[in-house]
Amino acid sequence: MRRLIAVMALLALGACSRQPPAPPAPPPAATSAAPAAPAPENAAPATVQSTVEQAAASQESGVPDADHTPGDASLERIAGAPAAAQLPPGKWQPGVNYTVLVPAQPTSVAPGKVEVLEVFWLGCPHCYALEPLLKAWLKVKPGYVEFVRVPVIWQPIHRYHAHLYYTLDALGRQDLINKAFETIAQQHVPLAGGDEAESFKLQQQFATANGVSADDFAKAYNSFSVAANLKRAEEVTQAYRVEGVPFIAVNGKYATEVSKAGGETQLIELIGDLAAAEHGH
Repeated sequence: MRRLIAVMALLALGACSRQPPAPPAPPPAATSAAPAAPAPENAAPATVQSTVEQAAASQESGVPDADHTPGDASLERIAGAPAAAQLPPGKWQPGVNYTVLVPAQPTSVAPGKVEVLEVFWLGCPHCYALEPLLKAWLKVKPGYVEFVRVPVIWQPIHRYHAHLYYTLDALGRQDLINKAFETIAQQHVPLAGGDEAESFKLQQQFATANGVSADDFAKAYNSFSVAANLKRAEEVTQAYRVEGVPFIAVNGKYATEVSKAGGETQLIELIGDLAAAEHGH
């Protein structure tokens, strides 16, 4: 029960973004060292995060790659669209509303198709808020657009939820994926525990309560295809250096999000324009 309460606290406190852990406290000064100079009057006060605060701050994040700081990433991204990309003039600004990724990432769709990739988390309220607009767009999107969803994997809780997502997908129960989203967001039931064994038990109970046999759930959960999808999700999270969800990539070339687009409605419109540009419209 205490583990479940802790997980609930992490879900409630976290923002849907990647956050680095608090820096380590500086070592104590040697007794023979000269006294430190006083801090400037306008210096910000030092803060120390407790273990619980660190967990809450980083529960939606992974430890940053030491070889790729945000500064490094900015050097590898070009804030200008290729000449071939014909977006409505003055409507969307590269480097502001979207980022052009260099190098571009490989896609998983057939030639002639444009991949729209969403990286999300079942426990993210922002992802849940975007769901109705995405569903509406999927009903009217052009035939050349292929929508691909990948759950983010930063911390163990993201892996537990990704495991649930891929298990339900393998069972053909997309309806239960939607219900899992609602259960976490609306009923505040995390569908994850303090470790993998506890998470499996809770998720299996959720599935059996919704018409899936315990054996079928266990077989899908432990299947090779689900394991391969989890590995792929880790690779996508790292390759795109996802720092916040929902994260959108169009054809492996353009990355954007709600805040960059200017809102959820604008994001859907931007996705359509980027996809059309990629398809030559």
